[in-house]
Amino acid sequence: MKTIQFREAICEAMSEEMRRDETVYLMGEEVAEYNGAYKASKGMLDEFGAKRVIDTPIAELGFAGVAIGSTMTGCRPIVEYMTFNFSLVGIDQIINNAAKIRQMSGGQFSCPIVFRGPTASAGQLGATHSQAFENWFANTPGLKVVVPSNPYDAKGLLKSAIRDNDPVIFMESEQMYGDKGEVPEGEYTIPLGVAEVKREGTDVTIVSFGKIIKEAYKAADELEKEGISCEIIDLRTVRPLDKEAILKSVKKTNRLVVLEEAWPFGNVATEITYIVQAEAFDYLDAPIVKINTADTPAPYSPVLLEEWLPNSDEVVKAVKKVMYK
Repeated sequence: MKTIQFREAICEAMSEEMRRDETVYLMGEEVAEYNGAYKASKGMLDEFGAKRVIDTPIAELGFAGVAIGSTMTGCRPIVEYMTFNFSLVGIDQIINNAAKIRQMSGGQFSCPIVFRGPTASAGQLGATHSQAFENWFANTPGLKVVVPSNPYDAKGLLKSAIRDNDPVIFMESEQMYGDKGEVPEGEYTIPLGVAEVKREGTDVTIVSFGKIIKEAYKAADELEKEGISCEIIDLRTVRPLDKEAILKSVKKTNRLVVLEEAWPFGNVATEITYIVQAEAFDYLDAPIVKINTADTPAPYSPVLLEEWLPNSDEVVKAVKKVMYK
């Protein structure tokens, strides 16, 4: 094992897949000459050249369309958005073309493409740069949605996403690019659609994904001091959702808290809540609690932003609520 940063894990995954398959290429704003806005493509232009690591204009609709069209000629593009907030400019191409090519061509064309970049808040960036769209994309049949929380998962999942024959939305975090973690020296992949139990527990299940899962870990450490044992599940992939992993855990702990950095209406936590009450209702000893951001645009003020974001204190309160403590 070696210890590398999240950004290095992303770079390794892309580079290894580009060495393995010459049809894979990377395009996006500042991915080439600048080595990536977050240095996640550092050194790739030097290795692969300007035909496979392509700087684009600030025109998300345009380069998303170019990349999607290239999949129909045998290419496997990776499209980097500087932030998924900017993907809204190109979302017509993602939703109406990438997600539907296979069905609307009667299976004649697949669309092996990865759209990747940071999601959700990253400090004081204002309301239009602090949005989580995982549930938006997950709502669309034809798209797979991946949100890793650490370097190991990021590398293994991104390699699988690049090899997948369907479009994958791969969502990272600006605040995780510097995170360090152990990654194997050799080749490995992680299958899409498989959640992982990051921490075994007996009293309550906490389901989360992405950078906000760190708040669950903090809460679990605090609760352990009070004799409360938390089981933490990292979804890793939002769609397809590993509902069996969630149900198995809930049937063991009989309680569920879902932590998600997203607005409270119609999100991933809402879907999980429905699934559990529909398929494991008799195992529940308390109503499910979901923790989300405040139902407002993200504030710029650091004091308000701290109140807006879910945190470990809220997780502790939610766990105690489902345990009637």
